[in-house]
Amino acid sequence: MTSTPLVRIPVGVVVERHKARSSWIDFVCRPVSVLTGVPAAAPWTVIRSEGEVTTFYAGDATIELHRTEAANYRDNIASGAPQLWVVLRPAEREMGFDLLLVTADPAEGEALTGAGNDLVGPVAMPAPIIEIVESFIAEHPVEHTFFKRQRDRAVSQPPARRARGSKEER
Repeated sequence: MTSTPLVRIPVGVVVERHKARSSWIDFVCRPVSVLTGVPAAAPWTVIRSEGEVTTFYAGDATIELHRTEAANYRDNIASGAPQLWVVLRPAEREMGFDLLLVTADPAEGEALTGAGNDLVGPVAMPAPIIEIVESFIAEHPVEHTFFKRQRDRAVSQPPARRARGSKEER
């Protein structure tokens, strides 16, 4: 069961496509930035084209912040270089991808890199989004309760006897 997001942050995603140095594929795409807010542009609008590199506005997404993931957001911010993870899913279109999601949860971002054909790329978290995430963490603090484990008091028994003539006795 997934928790309900308490904060939703609308963002736009910028992707770069450049000619591949491979005989198997023509182009390579990678997310390059996330914009705070959503521009009034259609998905996959060309922003800039220089030589073999084209930059696109890939579309809009919503970053969802969940109380249960506050510790992960805190760790992301505390890293000193907070990131967002952008997930692009292969699609039958000219660009070859659809924008699937953007997350601020490093555990989710890393988990999404493990399986399938999705393209997952980290980008720097913009300052306005850092402020929203920090505010969220402050409103939903993560408490680290110390729990001292007690050892079970097992009945003491002598170690098992080795068979005579074993290697250990020689």
